Amino acid sequence: MILAIGLNLITGYTGQLSLGHATFMGLGAYAATLVTIHLGVPFIAALIIGAVVAAFFGFVIGVPTLRLKGDYLAIATLGFGEITKSILLGSTITGGPMGLRGIPKATNIYIVLIALILVVFSTNRIMNSRIGKSFIAIREDELAAEAMGINTTKYKILAFTIGAFYAGLAGGLYAFLLRYINPTNFGFMKSIEILCMVVLGGMGNTYGAMLGAFILTLLPELLRSVSPVI
Repeated sequence: MILAIGLNLITGYTGQLSLGHATFMGLGAYAATLVTIHLGVPFIAALIIGAVVAAFFGFVIGVPTLRLKGDYLAIATLGFGEITKSILLGSTITGGPMGLRGIPKATNIYIVLIALILVVFSTNRIMNSRIGKSFIAIREDELAAEAMGINTTKYKILAFTIGAFYAGLAGGLYAFLLRYINPTNFGFMKSIEILCMVVLGGMGNTYGAMLGAFILTLLPELLRSVSPVI
């Protein structure tokens, strides 16, 4: 749900199609776990560090790419994701293709619920502010928004950065729950899965994104019992 809310902020509210959202999840997961394993950073602080690292990369990538629109932006974010995955696969500190093991288990359902509540609360505050109105104006008509004096590039980068922060937070929670991460967990298909959650729930609707995430996570498990045995 946190991942879906983050992408909904970028794609649903601001109208910018991103196919690299899982990459920010992966960056947050790796940053959070590495500072814990190698530096002994406490769990909560590691989550924040992971989210900030993801937001930083969201900003760095957003500055050159968010001047693009539509399919060109989608291709640019897709390329960033594939490059990042290749770097993680070839790096020794991340465990390479073998992944990163030995992550302490610290995430539980209560921590995830608290994080989700904070994300929903902050998203609602943002969307009820002048910033949120600017996001929606850009989605509806970018040229008209520029004519009204809205710095569209600035607000698109801001939406991208906030969405990446949420993705990094979700990545840290994911890593400290499963205790093992691999670059292939954060590839193109994961980004498509998150995008499907947003589209299913209704783009531009925070609670709809949550519902889409709930359905697409639960439905495969419910259908598992009726799937044919091969």
